Amino acid sequence: MDSKNKDLDNKPGKDIGWELYRTFLGVLQEGSQSGAARALGLAQPTVGRHIEALEQALGLPLFTRSQQGLLPTEAALTLREGAEAMAHQAASLQRLAQERQLGAQGQLRGVVRVTASEVMGVEVLPPILARLAQEEPGLVVELVLSNRMQDLLQREADIAVRMTAPTQEQLIARRLGTVELGLFARSDYLDRAGRPATLEDLATHRLVGYDQETPFIRAARQGFPSWRREAFALRSDSDLAQLALLRAGAGIGVCQVALARRSPGLERVLPEQLSLPLETWLAMHEDLRQSLACKRVFEALAEGLSEMMAAPA
Repeated sequence: MDSKNKDLDNKPGKDIGWELYRTFLGVLQEGSQSGAARALGLAQPTVGRHIEALEQALGLPLFTRSQQGLLPTEAALTLREGAEAMAHQAASLQRLAQERQLGAQGQLRGVVRVTASEVMGVEVLPPILARLAQEEPGLVVELVLSNRMQDLLQREADIAVRMTAPTQEQLIARRLGTVELGLFARSDYLDRAGRPATLEDLATHRLVGYDQETPFIRAARQGFPSWRREAFALRSDSDLAQLALLRAGAGIGVCQVALARRSPGLERVLPEQLSLPLETWLAMHEDLRQSLACKRVFEALAEGLSEMMAAPA
């Protein structure tokens, strides 16, 4: 029997292989059979056969065609959570199998995907990861830098460094401490523009801040209500761009105190009136607790970040 007939030989009630659900999930995520084919490394006709076979096996239509592409039916949306759970389990099994394949010298091996904000990933994590690489040369770390909160439940990343407390019950989370935020500017800018004596004086200065508001920014602004988009002469949603602007003497902006003190020429502004403590958390999906590679990276990050936050200011 050829593969086409084998795919289609599914009747309601029969056991359904993971491969069909994997393709179904790919179409859901990509919105088209061609997108799923590219993402999964399959031929587009194979994707079509898999979807047809799954629909026959379930006795349910899963997608309808529209001008916007393939639209999932209510049945497909109902099945999505279960298919994602299967994908997570398959990924966990693959990871554990790979980690058991030790090198000739018994090195720990594995690939671990870590997500963090841009400024944390560029300014803070590299020394920690460099030390880990020396201690565990068999580990591969993928560093995903984004101010968008990557979804650990959907396995967009394995481990996340977050500045807000995780709320999902399926996550293992550890509070590492707090990072202090303050206002900073380069000394020569303050020499030219003057040093503000009150928060109200900031209205006469060039301020560096965000462009698009996020839930994190809304929460942080509770302690600094006047920090609004309309007040900024220079706007960027990149923490790295904001830090670069401060280092270039473009104006006054918010920065991590520890980072600013490592930057020659940056001077703190209004320290008595503005100090924003920011909680730092490390999070990982509970399914990864059996992964030796993930546990090793998690502990290395926890140790390194805790040391950094405990260091004298």
